[in-house]
Amino acid sequence: MTRPLAILLPLVAVLAALSLSLGPADVTLPESLRALILGGDGPLPMVMREIRLPRVLLALMIGGTLGLAGAAMQGYLRNPLAEPGLLGVSASAALGAVLAIQTGLSTAFALALPLSALAGAVIAVLILVLLAGPRAETLTLILAGVALSAIAGALTQLVLNLSPNPFAASEIVFWMMGSLADRSMLHVWLALPFMTLGVLLLAGVGRGLDALTLGEDAAASMGIDLARLRLRVVLGTACVVGAGTAVAGAIGFVGLVVPHLLRGAVGGRPGPLLWVSAAGGAAMLLAADIAVRVVAPDRDLKLGVLTALVGAPFFLHLVWRSRGERA
Repeated sequence: MTRPLAILLPLVAVLAALSLSLGPADVTLPESLRALILGGDGPLPMVMREIRLPRVLLALMIGGTLGLAGAAMQGYLRNPLAEPGLLGVSASAALGAVLAIQTGLSTAFALALPLSALAGAVIAVLILVLLAGPRAETLTLILAGVALSAIAGALTQLVLNLSPNPFAASEIVFWMMGSLADRSMLHVWLALPFMTLGVLLLAGVGRGLDALTLGEDAAASMGIDLARLRLRVVLGTACVVGAGTAVAGAIGFVGLVVPHLLRGAVGGRPGPLLWVSAAGGAAMLLAADIAVRVVAPDRDLKLGVLTALVGAPFFLHLVWRSRGERA
């Protein structure tokens, strides 16, 4: 185990335990863990199993996979400003969820919203592959993702604009801010297969990303199949981003910020950065979810708002540093 992982994994465990202990009920951490592990039929074990545990699991899954996908995207595109949302999958998943809310499907069927978001993500991947083609260059892939994201965003705004019901519009806006509140184990089981598939696809790209730092020609001469590498990065990122957006709404900047913070700890190598970023993303989202419950416990502060408040200034810092390096 590398040194950064040896530091991050205990941090993730501590934050997960702290998150499990947070709630309106005045219960200590040992009591919460005892109720979760030993179980029982009382109210506390039920709260732990049905409310707090799904929230922690989703924070671990979404944060970890966003960090992993962000490191993979930045390594493949060799662009420090790349992030999972660049492919347009998260915007398309959001459009699917918005349509479910607007048409009333989300009130008629409990899982209609995440399923519609997943459908939007799958359709986006198919369109992206058709647009970019099997042997597309990096620039073509980026342009296809940006175009797809712009179209999905425009259609989402059109749905909001035409919404005759202000309550539906309000629900759409709040959902798009991202949150882990009121999620259940059903959301965990729904997202788990897609995230597992995405992690499996991204798990084997480290060697290819390390070789790609020498250039595409050098990587090809080392036996790296660039078309296969691109397909694994695109499909893996789409799986994890689509599943995360489906169950928690739009949560941005995790995949952008975390790889940057940890790149120096692994010597700038894209391969080792993958798992370090996964642990860092889980820690970041757990910390952010704890913060939204501690800072404004009665105001329902949205998770996506907090990550954006942290990520946007960091993005500006990157732009400013890039300008200084060019000067």
